[in-house]
Parts: sequence; C-alpha cells; structure tokens
Amino acid sequence: MLKLCGLQFLLVIHLAMCQDLGHLHVTGPLKDMNFSIPEGAGVRLIYQFTSEPPAVSFRATGEKDGIIEVAPRTGILYLNGSLDWETKAVHRLQVESLDEEGNVVKGPYAVTIYVEDVNDNPPIFDQTKYNGVVRQNSRAGKPFMQVHATDRDDPTTPHAQIMYSILHHFPNPYPEMLFQIDSATGEISLSRTGSINLDPQKQDTFTLVVTARDMAGMTTNAFTSSTDVNVTVKESLWKAPPTIHIQENSTQVHPVNISQVHSNDPDVNFDIVVRENLSKFPFSIDQNGIIYVTEPLDREEKDTYEFFAVTKDDVGELVDKPLRINVIVEDINDNPPVCQQPLTIMEVQENENAGSNIGTVLATDKDEEGTLNSRLQFKIESQVPAVPESNLFFIQQDTGVLQLIHGSLNKRIASNYSLTVLVTDAVFQTICDVQIHVIDTNDQIPIFEKSDYHNVTVAESLPVGTVILEIQATDGDEPGTGSSYIIYQMKEGDPNNTFIIETDPETNRGFVKINKALDFETTPVYNLVINATNPEPLVSSVQYNSSSLALFKVFVTDVDEPPVFREMVYKAEVSEDIPVNTLIMTVEAYDPEGDTVRYSLEGDVRKWLKIDSITGQIHTASILDREEQEVYTVEVVASELNNAAQKSKISLTLQLNDVNDNPPGLATDYPTFFCYPVNGGERALIRATDADKHWFYSFSFSLADDMYTRNNWEISKVNGTHAYLSPKHANFEEKVHIVPVIINDNGNPPLEGKVNLEVHMCKCSSEKSCLIEVEREHSWPSAGQAVGILIGVLLIIGAILGGVFFHMKHKEKNEKKSHQKDARDKSELNTLA
Repeated sequence: MLKLCGLQFLLVIHLAMCQDLGHLHVTGPLKDMNFSIPEGAGVRLIYQFTSEPPAVSFRATGEKDGIIEVAPRTGILYLNGSLDWETKAVHRLQVESLDEEGNVVKGPYAVTIYVEDVNDNPPIFDQTKYNGVVRQNSRAGKPFMQVHATDRDDPTTPHAQIMYSILHHFPNPYPEMLFQIDSATGEISLSRTGSINLDPQKQDTFTLVVTARDMAGMTTNAFTSSTDVNVTVKESLWKAPPTIHIQENSTQVHPVNISQVHSNDPDVNFDIVVRENLSKFPFSIDQNGIIYVTEPLDREEKDTYEFFAVTKDDVGELVDKPLRINVIVEDINDNPPVCQQPLTIMEVQENENAGSNIGTVLATDKDEEGTLNSRLQFKIESQVPAVPESNLFFIQQDTGVLQLIHGSLNKRIASNYSLTVLVTDAVFQTICDVQIHVIDTNDQIPIFEKSDYHNVTVAESLPVGTVILEIQATDGDEPGTGSSYIIYQMKEGDPNNTFIIETDPETNRGFVKINKALDFETTPVYNLVINATNPEPLVSSVQYNSSSLALFKVFVTDVDEPPVFREMVYKAEVSEDIPVNTLIMTVEAYDPEGDTVRYSLEGDVRKWLKIDSITGQIHTASILDREEQEVYTVEVVASELNNAAQKSKISLTLQLNDVNDNPPGLATDYPTFFCYPVNGGERALIRATDADKHWFYSFSFSLADDMYTRNNWEISKVNGTHAYLSPKHANFEEKVHIVPVIINDNGNPPLEGKVNLEVHMCKCSSEKSCLIEVEREHSWPSAGQAVGILIGVLLIIGAILGGVFFHMKHKEKNEKKSHQKDARDKSELNTLA
C-alpha cells in the first residue's frame, strides 16, 4: 500500500497534530464506533476524539496496517494512505485515552473501519482461449461448451456480477448470428439459424469473440474483457437413413433390424412418431437407435410407410429435429391373375372382316404394377363350337385384344361361340370365360305385301289421329333387331307432313294416321308414295328397291264448315269516358266454303257494345263505367248467311281504363261522435274515399262556408286520406249535429264532394263508447210495445204446440181449428205490430 509523502502528507499531519476539527462536526467523546470508508480514497481525516481531564493524549492499537493512525495530542483518527477492499475488507482497532503519566484514563474502545468496495477490477476469463466442438444440426439452445470469468470485486455487489455476450464471430455469412450465449452462465449453443444452416462442408471452423462485462452490464462505467472461442463444426450424426426397402411376406424371424440412427447427444431417449392413423404399426426403435420391423409386411395391403425418429431428454423434450424415415415394401409374385368379369360377353356381326377387333379380355393382378410380377399374357385354350373352323379367333398375347381370323361367320351356322382364355403371370394362371354372340347383319330389305293400296276417301272434318289405312311389309332379318324393324315414311306427296305412319314393333304393321287437319279447299287429293326402311344400315352389297315402295291415294271430301275468325282472341283497352258510337275494333271471319258471314254479339249484359253485322265493326252503344265493371267480356258470333246454324264464337275482352269521374266522399265505417259533455281538445278522425281506381293527388278537406259551421267546427288534414274534425268549444247540446264537409280529390279534372256528416254528441261508457239514444218511432219499440210483442209471440208458440197435439188425435178437426187459430193469431200479430 502506498503512503503519502511530501507536502500533502505534511499538511494532513499538521492538521492532525495541531488543529481542532470541532467545526467539522466529526468530533466526539471516546466510545465504540464504526466507520465505512470507500477503498482507494487516499489520505483523509476520519474522526476526532475529544479528551476529558485528566486525559491529555490518545493511543491506537490493532489492525492499523501502517495506514490508519490516531494523532496522540489532538485525537484525530486519519488515513495516511488508501484502503483496499481486495486486501482487507475490515480493520479492527482499539483506542484509549492517557494522562500525563501515560496511564489509561478511558478505554480501550473498539473502533471498526469497514472498507467499501468500488468497481476497480475487470472480469478475468479463466482461460486465455477456448476451444469447442459442435455437431451440424444440433438443437438450437442446447449448450455444447461454456466460458467462465471471475471478478475480484465484492460478489455481493453488481461490481462482480458478470454478463456474457458474443461480440461477433468470424466468418458470419448470414444476417443473424449462428451462435448464441447464455448471458448469465456463459453456455454457448447454436442459434436457430445456426441449427439450420451450419454445414461443415461449407465452413467447419468459427472464431467467436466473447465478452464478459461486470456491473451486470447496466452501466457504461463497467469493465469489459474478451476472449476468443474457436468452434469446430463436425458433421451431424443425426441423419435420416436412406429409403428402406423391405420385401413383403418375409419368412425371417421378427423383429428384424432394418436401420439405425445416431444422435449427436449420447444421453437421449429414442422414440418413433407416426402421423398416419393405422390399426397396427409394424416398426419399433430401441435405445441404441436401431429400427426394427416387427412383423411380415404385405405390399398389397400397404406399399409404403412414413414415420419419424425422434430423440428426447429425460423430461420428454425433443433434443434433435425429427428424422423422416421412409420404407418401401417390395413386391413378390404372390397374387394370381383375376378375370375382371366371370363371363365376358362380346358381339360380332356375321359379315365382319378378318382382322377386326371384337373386344378385349380384361384381367388384373394385385402385384406391383409395371413389374414382371403383374405382367399378364393371354392364350385361347378352346373354342366351342369348332365350326365352320376350330381357329376362328385370335387373342393378342400381351393386350388381351380378341380378333377375328376368318371372315366366315354365319349366324345360321352358329349364333354363339364360347372361348376359354388362359391368363398367366410369371407364376400363376387363371381361366377367363368369353362368350361371343354373332349378330345378324342387315342384308334383307323390307318388302310390301302389295305395291298399291289404291285409294281411300275421307271427309275433311276427320279429327287428327284418325287411322285411315293399315299397311304391311316383311323383313327376312333376325326379328327384334334393328335389321328387321321397319320404319314407314311418306316419300312423296306429303310435303306438309299431313300424315304420319306408326309401326307396331311386334308385327311391323303400319298405321297411317292424320297428323294435321285436312282441308278440302287447300288440298283435295294426295298422291302418296310410302317407303319402308330399317334403322340399321344395309350391308354395302344390298340396296333398297321398288319392293320397299307402295302407292296410296287419299281423296278429301268437302264438309260445310263454320266460319273461321282471323284472330284467336280479341282484346281492346279504352278509357271509360269515350263517347257513345266510338269504334272499338273490327273483327273478321271467313267461311271456308265461301259463304257470306254475318256478325252478332252474345253476353252483352250491360248493353255497352254494338256490332255491324256486315262489317264486323264494334262500337260503344252506351256510356261505359269502369266502377261498374273494369274488365268486360262478350262473345262475338260469326255465322253463315245461308245457314245460320253454322257459326263460330270468339271472346272479346274490353279493358276499361279509369278516369277521374267520381267525386270523393267520406267513409262510413263507424259513426263520428264526441263524448258529452265536451271538455275541449277532442278530435275525431275521418277518412276520404273515392270510387275511382286511382287517386291522382291527396285529398283536401274543408268545411262549408256558413255561420254555424265556422263558429262551431274546425278541420285539419292528417295525411293524404285522413283529417281531424274538432269542436271549437264545449257548449254543444246532446244530440246529432250536421257538419257539412267538403272533400276535393285534386284530380284531373279535380272533383269536389260535399258530405253532411252526422256527428253525435252522446254520453259515453267508461270505455269511451258512445251510448247513442235513438228516437223510438224510428228504432226499437217502447217497453210496453215490447211486452205486447212478447205476449203475442208466446201465444203463437202455444197455439202451434196445441195444434200439433190435437193434429195427432183428430186430424180433420184440428186442421180446421188450426186455420182459425192461425187467422186469429195473424190478426193479433198485426195489431201488436
């Protein structure tokens, strides 16, 4: 420890020896005392002890270490140098006071000086250089080495709290650091980027500059030290093995070792993770990373497997990235060929050429596609019947395509052939049955039973669908096929398709029917040529000829027909206010036989229309009114002049458009009343109505301009259809008041209506219902009249009952009395009434 000397030292000694420090407030009597002094503070005064007679001096003993002294005469405790916490943290002294003779007056007292640590020591790494090894793809955050530094400062203070960091590393080819360090422990691990990208093939050594900073890294006054860490990257042991190939249906004793994985970390637990939902999983792994197949595999059941090998630590956390394990199950020839159908049926026409493809025999093999295990070959084993030859058919060995060798099939010789086809793979064989149907070709044309059906006479009034002739042709081809079915058509003489021919599929008989209405005036005679054909094309060597044609003539006779209107329906739309004699429309009809037509109307119940019997012009006969009937329908009748019984009818619909021709009024859904006596502020809602279809504008409401109305009532509009009527005062009599209300529809033209509205001033019930008292002579009878009527009714009922009783015993007598009684009762009833 250095001591002060020279002028500074002499000054402190002078102060300690000669000066009184009472003014510094650091003086006091001798007693046990504790002091805290920062280290490295240099020469300084600590305290001055004051003496009490007979004491004249002081003496200090103990752990002064040549730095701590007490001035004997002045009692000043001082430092003549700097304290050092790292050398000695506590100094314990004993101080006593002495008299002139050197005898102890007081003491000794304990004086303890605690040295306060300051941050005056930098961190020091325990190695000047570190070397470490890390495996490629090691787990991010798992430490592979550690650095350590110490600090001589007080460990209970931040002065000795060290934080580690990586300043940089060389090289660093990525934006992110490849390595990371735990700031508190100094453990170095790979970052996520390093775990993914480190590759010893590209860069196998790195130099990390690691810093240790005291003061917990919280102040710029902290000390920082650094060291180099050399890291060698080695190839990862944790690698997925190549795809594993396992032959199906293995006869080895299971489980069988099929592969092994190795971890970079020796203290891990191996496991398998399966993502597929399998009923059973035939693989396992032991704690040495050896992967086993636990049972024989079946490629036809499942041909590939994929799972993951993982490593876990003792708490079940993943250590390495999962490795994908792929297994391919290799095929062996363990499945025979299978015919796609138990019986394959094909068809071939009897005139098919040699070499034509008839069809394909289909078979499958469950073994792996594209390998020799699933290669199928075909061969015809037998043909039944073997006529006219035993080798009529050929099958392509590798495709199963069946072909005709000789073009000599004849349905009349053999209509069906059965083939036995042998299908083989490298080990197994299967028999597939094939049946070939020989189809008749269309080599026969239809032949009519007669070439001329002469003629038929029909009336033009025959309905559509009437059969007018039956025809017959025959075909020598196989029945029930397209080669023998006959289609009859009009080849000539019917350009408008007036006739149609339907064929009975069982007998090939044709029925000539009327397809469109006949018209003598248009076509009185049809010279028809009918041909018969098949839907199936004829073979190339055969052509249709005159045997497939027949002649037929139709004579149409004239029938007196009623007139025919030019239009199917007549409609008109007019305003309801058109004048009388306005032309509505003109209807027109003609007679097919050329007779003159006359017109009339039926159903004109309102007598609104009239028709000119000669021209067919329809005029209005009277004023129309939409409010009476908006859509008006009548029937127009067209009849022959010389035969009125021949007539036709058609509807005429007249749509009337509304015009504003009705003045508005007030709705009378309920009586208008006010409860008597009037209190003031009451109002009654009234509603305007109009018989016209459309209200052109909203209604206006006003009151008649007379003295009574102006003094007693007022009206206010609510909306386009309603208004409020209100009394102006409360001095109204209890009776019916007549209020003249004027309503204007604001239409075009505007129409105005005046309504004398009856307003009842009446006593009301608790529910505010008006109890209207009606004059007796105009409504209900008085009480006396009501009693009289009741007595009369009872007498009538009694007389009827008595009459019924006596009628049952004395019919004739009672009938007479009954008539007299009835007469008397009627007289009494009239009197009462």
